[in-house]
Amino acid sequence: MVQLYNLHPFGSQRVVPCKQEPAHFCCGQDVLFVASTAASCRVEVFAVREQGRCEALGSFATLGPVLRMAHSSAGDYLVTIEEKSKTTFLRAYMNWRCMSAGSSRVCVRMVGHKMEESYSETLKEQMSVVEMPLSDPPLCISCCSVNGDLLVGCKNKLVMFCLKHRVINQNLTVLDFERSLILHIDNLIPAEVAFCARHIAIATELDVLILKLELVQQSESPSTHPLQLELDEFIICQKPVELLGEESKQCEIPVTLESTEVPTEDTKHFQVQYLLFRRFAPDQSPFGLCEETKLHSIQLLPVYQTGISATAYEETENKRKLLSLFCFFSLPHVGYLYSIGKLVELISTYQYSEKSEQAVLTPQFLHVITSQNLQCFTVRCSAAAARGEDPYIDTTVKACPPVTLDVCTLRMQLFIGPRAICHFKNHIILLTKADTEDITERRRPTRRMLSRKADSIKSKTNSESEPGWNLYIINTVSTIQLYREMVDYSRTYENVKTESCIHLLSEAHLLVRAAIMDPHFLKSDEKEDLLKAFRESCAFLGDCYSRFDTKDYHLALPYYRMSGLSMTEVLKRLVSEGDEIQTYERGFIFYLTHSLNEDSNEELSKESGNKVLQIFYHADPVQLPHILCSPSMRNICPLTAMKYLQKVEKMMPSVVLTLTKAFWALKMGDLTMYEHEMDSYKETTLACGFIGQPRLLQQRKEGIVMPTEFAVHLKEMQPGLLVAATVALHENSKIELEEADIFFKMLCNSSENTIPQLLMDFWEALLVVSSKEDILQELLLRVTSQYVWRISRKQFPETKPLKTTEDLINSCSHFGLIVPWVSSIMSVGCSYDKDYHEDISRLQSLLCGQSINIASALPVLEPLTEADNVGLTVRVLCNTRLGKYEEAIDQLLRRCPDALVFYAQHELKGDNQALWWNNLLPELCKRTRLTGNDCPVLTSSLKETLSIVAMELELRDFLSLLPEDGTAAFFLPHLLHCSQRKLLT
Repeated sequence: MVQLYNLHPFGSQRVVPCKQEPAHFCCGQDVLFVASTAASCRVEVFAVREQGRCEALGSFATLGPVLRMAHSSAGDYLVTIEEKSKTTFLRAYMNWRCMSAGSSRVCVRMVGHKMEESYSETLKEQMSVVEMPLSDPPLCISCCSVNGDLLVGCKNKLVMFCLKHRVINQNLTVLDFERSLILHIDNLIPAEVAFCARHIAIATELDVLILKLELVQQSESPSTHPLQLELDEFIICQKPVELLGEESKQCEIPVTLESTEVPTEDTKHFQVQYLLFRRFAPDQSPFGLCEETKLHSIQLLPVYQTGISATAYEETENKRKLLSLFCFFSLPHVGYLYSIGKLVELISTYQYSEKSEQAVLTPQFLHVITSQNLQCFTVRCSAAAARGEDPYIDTTVKACPPVTLDVCTLRMQLFIGPRAICHFKNHIILLTKADTEDITERRRPTRRMLSRKADSIKSKTNSESEPGWNLYIINTVSTIQLYREMVDYSRTYENVKTESCIHLLSEAHLLVRAAIMDPHFLKSDEKEDLLKAFRESCAFLGDCYSRFDTKDYHLALPYYRMSGLSMTEVLKRLVSEGDEIQTYERGFIFYLTHSLNEDSNEELSKESGNKVLQIFYHADPVQLPHILCSPSMRNICPLTAMKYLQKVEKMMPSVVLTLTKAFWALKMGDLTMYEHEMDSYKETTLACGFIGQPRLLQQRKEGIVMPTEFAVHLKEMQPGLLVAATVALHENSKIELEEADIFFKMLCNSSENTIPQLLMDFWEALLVVSSKEDILQELLLRVTSQYVWRISRKQFPETKPLKTTEDLINSCSHFGLIVPWVSSIMSVGCSYDKDYHEDISRLQSLLCGQSINIASALPVLEPLTEADNVGLTVRVLCNTRLGKYEEAIDQLLRRCPDALVFYAQHELKGDNQALWWNNLLPELCKRTRLTGNDCPVLTSSLKETLSIVAMELELRDFLSLLPEDGTAAFFLPHLLHCSQRKLLT
């Protein structure tokens, strides 16, 4: 693996025309602040224009020499730690831009000072200095890039100031601070702090501690409930140690929170979550003396959601959605980059060639200065953030180079005496200071330097100031320019070092991806170029994984998908014209196989299709039947397709291959060949064969299932095979129930609201084999609804059903035997067409079965009224299944007493037997009395009922049931039978 690519990330450089030697500097949104050494207590401000051109905006005095300084983009303020008379002060400079307009007025006020309206009106036109007194000297500072809050490190504690917007009146809002929280941390003297989105990173000389402030719901101040950890819970870390996530609680650094803001209803309460603790040993550095082993350059880097700076309604920077957070810190000879999110993990380690002085992390690069060099390393932030943002990364849909990709050095640029560095936008600000003896060496023309666009200001600055130092603004080249260089450079490794080629193209891809994730991407002039470069980089990576024999060959598919290239375009990139002996790697075959097996709208030309057949015949012949069923291969010559299929059949015959040959025989119009192929296997084997390649029957076009010519032919000639094959597809999850509905409706040219008989055949066949309860109930309701629709509208099926009712009863447990009393009802005065009668029988058979949920089916059965015998059977069957026997008996008494005894004999058994004498006998007696001899059916039913009751009851009980006004001669035979039965027993 190539570790140093020697690319050119640094472009032109310019000298910042400082009047005094810089001691500290930092960057604002578009400006550079430079604090001079102790000789002059001033801060110079420079506007940074295109290509790093500097324009002096002015300067302002400080209380004393600046020890630390930082700028907050939120609130646009500069905060400093200054020293005067051996005392340190914390000050924030607000509204400093006024001095660039010529105003020299300065207002100094204490933090939280209540401003009078008359006094505050003057703040519009003058710079405001906010003094922030502390009980302990401030040691280090950091501003949150998300909301502008300020964190100050002191001995054994951290103090947090919240940035506030004080509304003075409707025309004036003033920025101020409120001391809101103190984190008491025993035995800790912070050397550096970093603060971002409630995450706090603290570095001492050899320790790093990362915390997160979590919001909690509580009514009391957290100061009354400090975080107390017992000492016996700690692991005393004397040796180098790394504790991640929950384990980091076990460090020996307890944290106690003290709220200092005035409690209100909106007061936020926090608790501390430990994320990372790392301790280094004094001698851990492999170079230099022990006392030089100190941590430096701790930094928190936020990465925001791709291309989102603000919504259309929220055009403010602090509305950006934070996606990921990263923490970097460094020892003299090694740097560490951690991802701080749901999972805390080390993602990169950086080894430096010599001792580092300072480092600065950006979303695209890590810039490190040593005693002689400005070094540029690649970073993996965008790779980690992409995975946090998109769940489809690392699938067949999308890909991204891994977080574990080796880091490499893009450039080691020689400089004499680099001392300090900072970064903003596409600029690096570098302070160099050479020793006296190095100055002559520095001016030799043989020294490798960047192209310098410094003008006459450069010579003036050197002559007027102390020799040996310079403050440079180095313009980093545009992402597109460096991307192009990376791509060009990758070609030198194309044929000699495969992994190096992929590595460099992966670097180029991540470079562009990081630029797209930049919050300013949507407003960037390079937006379209970056998107084009992103797609192009995906195409290049797709080429690599297709052409090279690598273990990650499968990545060809997602990268080509992300590139937006069509199959035809990919084929042109990889297939040489006229090269019959060209070999193809696994990645290319993997891409083609998946692409052709998808339901794509892209149709390959005849020539491209022939080339694909040739490729698969040599590389993976078993795939040919499947490839030839792809919608993309519609334009292939049928004769060519058949020729290849016959070649493959000699090597590896199969049912799918036979069906594919039949498929193409139909396309050729050769019915003789078609019949020959279809006669090769039994129908059941053929039906199962379609599972291996469903697209022989149905193909998707724009997401809609479409029947093929094969399906149309089977519908006319072998509808049973078509239905059996579709059932097999459904049972093997190759087609959904709704898709099958659409398939059969399109096949039969039915309207959306019409159910063709072939679809009914499919539902009935599916009832035979399906075992899923939810599917069964859905099917039972569907067929019931269709039976009811046909019966109520006297609608005949347009084709003969594939199964009779008797076939369904014999093959499907959901269809029950039609009970005798139903047949009895239907025999009374009913004459139906044979086809019409089939639907009635099927419906009655379903209701006689035990599978259908009657309660759910009632709304479906509603159209069948009691006006005819069909409706009566349906009502009585439903009442019986629901246990409403009294209602069923009443319906039969009123409508069809002929069937009453049959009903009672079949249904009134076991627990329901008492209904014979408690309900049926009294009701028959009453109705017979009313009708006299005019209804012989009632009399006959009464006699049959008396016979049953006489057999079941004791004589005394039987006598008690007989009506007092009855005819003795009518009941006497039954009484004698009951008494004789008693004597016999």
